[in-house]
Amino acid sequence: MRRRQILKWAFRAVFWAVMIAFILTFVRDSTLPLGDQWTAIGVMARDEQFDYIGWEVNALAVKLSETVAGVAPYLTESAQTDAVRAYMADLAAAQRLEREVSAIYADPNVTDPETASADQRTRRDALRADLARRQALVEAILERQVTTVLRELGFAVAGVLLPPVSMHFTAVPNLLIVSPRDQIRFDVSINLDPMPVDAMAALEERIDTEQDVSALIVPLGGIALYPAMILETTSIEFAVETFAHEWLHHYLFAFPLGYNYDFAGEARIINESTAQQFGEEVGRLVLERYYPDLVPEPHPPTPSPSGEEEQEESAPVFDFGAELNETRITVDQLLADGEVDEAETYMEERRRFFADNGYHLRKLNQAFFAFYGGYQTASAGAGGGDPIGAAVAAIRRDSATIHEWIITLRGITTRDELLRAAGMSPP
Repeated sequence: MRRRQILKWAFRAVFWAVMIAFILTFVRDSTLPLGDQWTAIGVMARDEQFDYIGWEVNALAVKLSETVAGVAPYLTESAQTDAVRAYMADLAAAQRLEREVSAIYADPNVTDPETASADQRTRRDALRADLARRQALVEAILERQVTTVLRELGFAVAGVLLPPVSMHFTAVPNLLIVSPRDQIRFDVSINLDPMPVDAMAALEERIDTEQDVSALIVPLGGIALYPAMILETTSIEFAVETFAHEWLHHYLFAFPLGYNYDFAGEARIINESTAQQFGEEVGRLVLERYYPDLVPEPHPPTPSPSGEEEQEESAPVFDFGAELNETRITVDQLLADGEVDEAETYMEERRRFFADNGYHLRKLNQAFFAFYGGYQTASAGAGGGDPIGAAVAAIRRDSATIHEWIITLRGITTRDELLRAAGMSPP
């Protein structure tokens, strides 16, 4: 048993070294080439750029300590799930206290917010310190639970999952996306430190004006460094979905769909759409096994009139995905016709329309669709007329297992290849 643990630690150390070298070499967000638009935009955003190396050093130290001295392998399955549930409940309590403190400092009627918030801050700080001590254990438990499901799905080699699941909860950086104005295209992406909304808007406006492009800064749920960065969350459902999503990115690094991610726009969309759908399906399997009470209920079928009974017509439900899909299709057509100003006016009108229906988008522009159009499911959304999401889902339906599905997709890097594999005709 001891020899097996030593081999496991040695493998993880080697794997971490290889992954870090790969990421620092190929992740474009960490360094900018000289002499192109990346450089100009990178200079404008230089004060906000995220420190990858500092984050990696800290995350690897946490993971090494947990691997060597962690207690997760010695807890019973029920004790592990209880630890995760308790951690998430305490994190929710800490976040509530943080909101209370923010409200006190924002209240103009409070003359001494430091004194007024003393109790909340004391309880918050104690909770945060305790959560920091428990975080590595909870990460290790969730990693083990996702690993167990992935092994059962056939992804293990001689009983070992390659690569190992390795995730770290953190304040995930934002992502700056830049698209040309005359078409929707993912041209530039740079990770930035979390910023207040006014600073984001100011930087976007400066880039838009000086470069004549469309810029947008968006939040991220995770980044596939190694260990992967996972947004701090109180949702076990989100956590296991994101663990599976980011693990698939790690897995695909060894195959064409992964190592072409940064060099072919279609490969990026196929990769992200596959990871999105994979994370949802595998995440549900993890919940069914370890947290069955958290499995989302299936939507009940819409009742239909029977016989001569009259039923009251209900108000139509606003379908955000379908409306966003319609928006994308219209914008693509306007841009194809060279009507850039008209497309931008239309997107602003649609943004207001979405707000009127309860969906508040800070900005709706070409960069918005360049980013969110890369995460496609089988249903309508930001991808518009792009069939990638539907094709990925079609291949899944035709695959006997999740493992077979991923084996099919991992060698596909273009839209045409994907459509052929799905038995679909080009749009």
